[in-house]
Amino acid sequence: MRTRRIGDVQVGAIGLGGMPMSIEGRPDEQRSIATIHAALDAGVTLIDTADAYHLHADEVGHNESLIAKALASYGGDASDVLVATKGGHLRPGDGSWTLDGSPDHLKQACEASLKRLGVDAIGLYQFHRPDPRVPYEDSVGAIRDLLDAGKIRYAGISNANPEQIRQAGDILGGRLVSVQNQFSPAFRSSEPELELCAELGIAFLPWSPLGGISKAGELGSRFAPFAEVARAHNVSPQQVCLAWMLAKAPVVIPIPGSSRPETILDSVKAVDLELSPEELTRLETAG
Repeated sequence: MRTRRIGDVQVGAIGLGGMPMSIEGRPDEQRSIATIHAALDAGVTLIDTADAYHLHADEVGHNESLIAKALASYGGDASDVLVATKGGHLRPGDGSWTLDGSPDHLKQACEASLKRLGVDAIGLYQFHRPDPRVPYEDSVGAIRDLLDAGKIRYAGISNANPEQIRQAGDILGGRLVSVQNQFSPAFRSSEPELELCAELGIAFLPWSPLGGISKAGELGSRFAPFAEVARAHNVSPQQVCLAWMLAKAPVVIPIPGSSRPETILDSVKAVDLELSPEELTRLETAG
């Protein structure tokens, strides 16, 4: 697996998004653990999760606990795996998503995530989504406090705009290592954030890079150029999509969600897929 950088750590250039294993439509635990183990076998060393990846109100952190269990039961060496989790987004259990970016909540959420992951310090902790009721500097200030206290090794933000990226970088004293925003062939409005991250040398982690759980399988039929390039290389449109993202900037580390071993194994092959300048131009203008 080729690697890219988050902070001063090298991780596999394709990560694994854990959300599909814990929300609506999630598979049985055995299949999820097999998916995580397959990813590790293939060289994935970045796993993305959040305390809000669960279904019911009484199972907050389901995905974090699942990942901890998969890492503990893995037969190989998982010591170099960077687990990235998030706080500040909540699921009351009725299918809705709510926000709490208050410093008190973020610090309590971090403590709970530490326990579920079974670690002394969280590898990468990210403020999940801005809360309009809380000044952004207060929320990111809590992340800074967690970093200073050694509760987290690295700090990131998610669902941020360029102004918030610069603001977070200042509040964290230049220690912002990642930005996780939605980005896919269907959702390209995070291009300014991607470009800013490339300029600043901050890792950009596209979430739902294949279009989301319900639409990832339709990527080729929705965007013909991706299917055409895929046929030319005898690979999947999804692989082409991830290779296109990797080619956009060396800071891009896609985190496709997966709940089946075969899908994450297909995704990781994107690191070896070389696309021509002409192909990249066709994909860039597809929409």
